[in-house]
Amino acid sequence: MVRANGAVSLRELARVVQTSEVTVRRDVRALEAEGLLDRRHGGAVLPGGFTRESGFPQKSHLATAEKTAIADLAAGLVQEGEAVVVGAGTTTQELARRLARVPGLTVVTNSLLVAQALAHANRVEVVMTGGTLRGSNYALVGSGAEQSLQGLRVSRAFLSGSGLTAERGLSTSNMLSASVDRALVQAAGEVVVLADHTKLGTDTMFQTVPTDVITRLVTDEPPPHDDRAETELQALADHGVQIAVAGTSPAAPERGRSEVPMPTPRRAAAQGGSPNQGTPTHLRSAAGGPPRVADLAPRRR
Repeated sequence: MVRANGAVSLRELARVVQTSEVTVRRDVRALEAEGLLDRRHGGAVLPGGFTRESGFPQKSHLATAEKTAIADLAAGLVQEGEAVVVGAGTTTQELARRLARVPGLTVVTNSLLVAQALAHANRVEVVMTGGTLRGSNYALVGSGAEQSLQGLRVSRAFLSGSGLTAERGLSTSNMLSASVDRALVQAAGEVVVLADHTKLGTDTMFQTVPTDVITRLVTDEPPPHDDRAETELQALADHGVQIAVAGTSPAAPERGRSEVPMPTPRRAAAQGGSPNQGTPTHLRSAAGGPPRVADLAPRRR
């Protein structure tokens, strides 16, 4: 599976081989010791995965349930009549499918997949950047894409990436993609990162969004006993990132928008306020129940 997809989550491995994640984790450690793969938080990649980027066909089959739950929760942040930026990625593509139901919405994107998901939404206006097509992820990149974003201003940006750490923030394996993502961030008042648990603690070559610029992270609940992922989430919360955890149970009812607390604009701090200091970070699952991850309010210093 790792050879075919480039990366795989422990949860998916356990499902395929019909065993526990504890057993899979032990086997992955043994394979890493033999140099056959590299472990990542919540999953495994081919050796040398720090610089390797999987293409869209491989990514589209990874953590599908988690991406769906994340997209469901993130869509609740968008209101009628807003203008937002949606970056490239398989998780953002799932988000776009849900945004097709938001009337009066304007979506700016460099992703052909996001635009395709919104193509038949008659009440959503889609604005494409210019640029050169990057075929591995169907995204427009390069100076044309970046220049088309100059002077643009939207309420928030929804971005994904290859890895997320509290130390460096969001990162990706491709320089051109990273440069466009940074331009997308400059156009937004708030930044929402969509990242499933397999990306937590993974660091890749090119930083796209520093941690102190991320307003909110929407993720799924890490597997039991994944202490490193929970530690990473706590570290992100300590940096002021608001954490929203989506449940992946198929029986979970769809969340209403009013149940998702809107993020406080981080840039208000530049005007004399302190929007995130001392404010507890609330975690809610897609089922609307109590958090299933340890309390991630910022630690007192």
